Amino acid sequence: MAQRAAHVHPFEPVWDRHCRVLVLGSFPSVLSRQNAFYYGNPRNRFWQVLGKVWAEDVPDDIAGRKQWLLAHHIALWDALQACEIRGSADAAIRQAVPQDLTPLIENSRIGHVFLNGRTAARYAQPQAERAGIPFTVLPSTSPANAAWDADRLIEAWRVVRQAVEQRETV
Repeated sequence: MAQRAAHVHPFEPVWDRHCRVLVLGSFPSVLSRQNAFYYGNPRNRFWQVLGKVWAEDVPDDIAGRKQWLLAHHIALWDALQACEIRGSADAAIRQAVPQDLTPLIENSRIGHVFLNGRTAARYAQPQAERAGIPFTVLPSTSPANAAWDADRLIEAWRVVRQAVEQRETV
């Protein structure tokens, strides 16, 4: 049985001052931590879903994914800066410490926060509300969310592109 261990978020956020939306997960999975980047579990459908939403191939390498996100004005981070966790399941998170989203929000054009699942929402929604930024809780792209097939996820996640495009006209 895996031991519960304290973890500090291992990656910097992906963002620049031109970002229009922020997508937040909860905390990197074991495979993401091993692969040194967000959604590093090949069974997580995050990259597949975004690619389908934009009708583009998303690069497989970290540098390419960062460039792709920024080219589409998407900031990416996680709701937690630290926690105790056994394995990768959000249900195993204890002693959660939320990220401070203020620097990203104040130093970019982020006008909407998208929360990848209920756990991300639990920790980040209060900050979005305090900042007065609209937020949307989306169905998790995690392989643990078997209730949502790829087609349903893609349809639900189209709002991310709509928000980016809407912010382009503001």
